[in-house]
Amino acid sequence: MSLCQYSILCLLLFVLFFTCSGNGAFGYADNELLLPLKTLQRIQHNHYGPSCSSQKSRSENGATILEMKHKDYCSRSRGDLNRRLQKQLLADDIRVRSMQSHIKNISSQQVETLSQTTRVPINSGVAMQTLNYIVTVTLGGRNMTVIVDTGSDLTWVQCQPCRLCYNQPEPLFNPSFSSSYQSVACNSSTCQSLVSATGNSGLCGTNSQACNYLVSYGDGSYTKGELGQEHLVLGNSSVDNFVFGCGRNNRGLFGLASGLMGLGRSDLSLISQTFDVFGGVFSYCLPSTEAESSGSLVFGGDASVFKNSTPISYTKMVPNPQLFSFYFLNLTGMTIGGVVVQDSSFGQSGFLIDSGTVITRLPPSIYKAVKAEFLKQFSGYPFAQGYSILDTCFDLSAYEEVNIPTIKIYFDGGAEMEVDVAGVFYFVKSDASQVCLALASLQYEDETGIIGNFQQRNTRVIYDTKQSQVGFAKETCSFM
Repeated sequence: MSLCQYSILCLLLFVLFFTCSGNGAFGYADNELLLPLKTLQRIQHNHYGPSCSSQKSRSENGATILEMKHKDYCSRSRGDLNRRLQKQLLADDIRVRSMQSHIKNISSQQVETLSQTTRVPINSGVAMQTLNYIVTVTLGGRNMTVIVDTGSDLTWVQCQPCRLCYNQPEPLFNPSFSSSYQSVACNSSTCQSLVSATGNSGLCGTNSQACNYLVSYGDGSYTKGELGQEHLVLGNSSVDNFVFGCGRNNRGLFGLASGLMGLGRSDLSLISQTFDVFGGVFSYCLPSTEAESSGSLVFGGDASVFKNSTPISYTKMVPNPQLFSFYFLNLTGMTIGGVVVQDSSFGQSGFLIDSGTVITRLPPSIYKAVKAEFLKQFSGYPFAQGYSILDTCFDLSAYEEVNIPTIKIYFDGGAEMEVDVAGVFYFVKSDASQVCLALASLQYEDETGIIGNFQQRNTRVIYDTKQSQVGFAKETCSFM
């Protein structure tokens, strides 16, 4: 094959991979997907994305649509790719362990003890280092890039004057420059709502009656500051008196964003505060790291604004009064290459769906059954050593492309989510010498399963808090 013919073939594979079949991959067979390894490697090595300091937005059929990008695509200096991929797995393990501890403590109604001299902060259960997806909002007339997290409630940004702030691309928010900014009083019901939103009560400062907040994250990150109200603009939609954290002592995002957008379910989450505007409905389509196209975060509207290639199938949220802020679903089954995975643990406990966790976590019995069926179908390829939380790994460096079995996840009510080809394998090494099945086992059977963002790529995920349901449909993620 000539160099010219080879280049044309590679270009054809690239086009097929990102544009065909409606889910970002070329469907090789009904129960198989084609993964073009060499094409992915060239994209990973050669593409450096622009800065994401200002994403686009638009309004359509009553919906507000924000452009969403992966923070790695947005970085001008991506550094060593292998090290970044491996570091992400380690951070993901910290997040999940912290979340499991948080859920266990709340479920067993264990209360953190407070001494007279030391207050032990209640951990929010998330880790900042795993938060991947960025959007731009306007707060007090200033554009702010924030990281999206369905596992958090309080939205916050770094503020002036700042005692301890990490570096960020944009200027810090300065409430003294805004005529619409107001402090939240420490004796208000809004201040009292901090307990359900952050796990910590609002406190009065020594020289001020303003409500002070603290959020402590699972990886040691935190934000401390003053609770405030400000005019928020999402695309063309305005929200007056939006309550947020004005952080004056922050550690964690390391210059990637101005703060965090909390999409949980407590009274202080963005979804609850904008209920009158968007009806408690939001959705997203998460792009893969390598894809040049952006994803989207959609508030309100109807399904006509989506670009899904399959019908939306809905499942009811599982109520959990003690863990109300999280989104729980009943996972009832899985198929690998069309073969039903048999295990009695399906449907026995609620699974958490989370935009901040990277790798999906399964109870040990389910993971064992899924792994066995996957290895049965994906046979003949050389094994590679496991890494961190991933133990089903292969050396695919000698292959131009491989056929991989489809993975489908089923929920109560018949809803299904087909894992996109970009969400099946995790490249621990960019040369494909260590490529792992992007699923991991929990440590114990009684821990809470989690549907991570890696498996949600190129899927429209709809959260309808009014109807208490979550929907899934295939969609090639693109803002345009």
